[in-house]
Amino acid sequence: MTTSTFRALHHDRAAGDPLVLPGPWDAASARVLVDAGYPALATPSAGVAASLGYEDGATPPDEMFAAVARIVRAVSVPVSADVEGGYGLAPRELVGRLLEAGVVGCNLEDSEGDATLKDPRRHADWLAEVRAEAGDALFINARVDTFLVGTGDPADAVERARLYVAAGADCVYPILAPPQVLPQLREGISGPINMAAGPDRQSVAELGRQGATRITFGPGMQRYAMASIGDLAAELRA
Repeated sequence: MTTSTFRALHHDRAAGDPLVLPGPWDAASARVLVDAGYPALATPSAGVAASLGYEDGATPPDEMFAAVARIVRAVSVPVSADVEGGYGLAPRELVGRLLEAGVVGCNLEDSEGDATLKDPRRHADWLAEVRAEAGDALFINARVDTFLVGTGDPADAVERARLYVAAGADCVYPILAPPQVLPQLREGISGPINMAAGPDRQSVAELGRQGATRITFGPGMQRYAMASIGDLAAELRA
């Protein structure tokens, strides 16, 4: 599947039928998800970090890109990668490393260390540079962190999202936005909206009803898998 086909999956979707992109953290989990029938995947930076023995946000860039490349090589469907804030790389180098890893898209967040929001206009300018370097070769999912470290006001999220879409983002991701504000975000934002669901059908269905275009899970699947292994280990030890 090409990037253009991946991009098309985000458009003209029926109401209540979001694009669901599960999040593999290594090659083995990616293969399980593809075998389950998903048409594309989206890696979570926190899940990959945990699989490599790092805290969220502490993975060295070389290790993150190498892990993503292994996932891409292991499956036949397109993969989008969460590369946090871009690791301080210049747009040309960031785009080059993403394309070298073989991904069709990326998440790029607008806070520093999940603690301080970036200036939205400067961040929009940077996103525009990434878009100029990538052309149509990457699907850019611009994360909006106002519900994570900002005011939590939907109007702030809409303002940032509009700047990022104007800069060339294909999709915006208001992380941790409560489902009940999604209709307000949907009204103010043109284009696809990514929301994070819990690893359960009810969460996915609710976000679909509220207007999410695309659903990812962050590190939820990796944590669910580790909890299941922990339960099994405890049972066997008993």
